Amino acid sequence: MSLSLEQKNFLKKQKKKKIVIFCTQIFLVVAFLFIWQLLADKKIINSFIFSSPKNVLNCFIELLNSNNLYIHIYTTLKEVLIAFLLGIGLGFIIAIVLYSFKTLNKVMEPFLTMLNSLPKVALGPMIIIWCGANTNSIIIMALLISVITSVINILNGFNSVDELKIKMLKSLGAKKLQILWYIIIPNSYQTIISTLKINIAMTLIGS
Repeated sequence: MSLSLEQKNFLKKQKKKKIVIFCTQIFLVVAFLFIWQLLADKKIINSFIFSSPKNVLNCFIELLNSNNLYIHIYTTLKEVLIAFLLGIGLGFIIAIVLYSFKTLNKVMEPFLTMLNSLPKVALGPMIIIWCGANTNSIIIMALLISVITSVINILNGFNSVDELKIKMLKSLGAKKLQILWYIIIPNSYQTIISTLKINIAMTLIGS
């Protein structure tokens, strides 16, 4: 099927727009690295605390030459994957339970808000004392950061589903589980996907 001149011009504009956006993103990354290195070289920032692109690159090369890089990457990815799967699984299950039991949801709502606002990274030293400086403490830290966020986001997605669809199924004699399976979860698809994206970033921060 041949395209009209207007369609061709539109596609060209879209392609140019994507190229401009990509080039701008590359420029911002390069500019950030340049300014970071410049501030470190001029001693405006403490390179011992904030490091610098040059130090990061040297560390990367040293780890690569000593064959330790892949071990660190594997360990981090394993911790992130375990925490991610546990976080989204627990968050999904807890969100379903809270949505299904409205009274429990009302009881837990202020506690979820409080836990979400808690600076969980500050609990790091306590977690290390309780669990030791090992993989378990890292996974627990990542879970603390991701689970509450998952519960709140998924639950908000469930609560935003069109009430008319739910009432229609109820009028046809559908049970709670059927409403959840055929209406609530499918209509919360975008929220769940967004939560997955947030969760992978949160678990990386926790790890």
